[in-house]
Amino acid sequence: MRILVVEDERRVASFVSRALRENSYTVDLAESGEKAIEMATATPYDSILLDIRLPGLSGIQVCRELRDAKIDTPILMLTARGLVEQRVEGLDAGADDYLTKPFAVAELLARVRALTRRRAGSGRMLRYADLELDRHDRRLTRAGRTIALTAKEFALLEFLLSRAPEVVARTEIIEHVWDTHFDPGTNLVEVYVNRLRQKIPGDGNSKLIQTVHGVGYRLRAA
Repeated sequence: MRILVVEDERRVASFVSRALRENSYTVDLAESGEKAIEMATATPYDSILLDIRLPGLSGIQVCRELRDAKIDTPILMLTARGLVEQRVEGLDAGADDYLTKPFAVAELLARVRALTRRRAGSGRMLRYADLELDRHDRRLTRAGRTIALTAKEFALLEFLLSRAPEVVARTEIIEHVWDTHFDPGTNLVEVYVNRLRQKIPGDGNSKLIQTVHGVGYRLRAA
């Protein structure tokens, strides 16, 4: 899952980004409202964390412009404690939820999970064939056996599972699993697909994660 964090206070932005990345999310940062609109218009994010107080355009203005542009990405508004009017104005502008500062990491992650579940149209568990992926506990099991994954492996498999058995284009994988600094000329996608294949092999000569040449990858049971 790929998230845009819009926050001009670097300490807060660093704190939020680190918490999200440690939980397998891909994070891009924007420090102004103008940059946020540019990035959100160009990239299909799974959710946006948007601070109300920004230099230039406020978070409320950003939210309103994104909704006017028909961008329906879920937005979690970050607000100062006690400013009820701001929260009401943000929700009226099109935000899906709000979180008051200061906040606990556990609550931030819970609200992000709720937003991304709504976006994906699915719940806590993703299942395909004998795979079960628990988005909350960040755990993968296969036929009841737990398989350890790195954060990036988890993010890649989660995206493939959310679309299984459809073919997922390599460009879509890059957009959702890696950030804006990713070099599309590298073979990192292939490297991580091969790592997953080693951890969750197919049956016999059939691979569970199949390559569709010239397009991308898909999960497909034998």
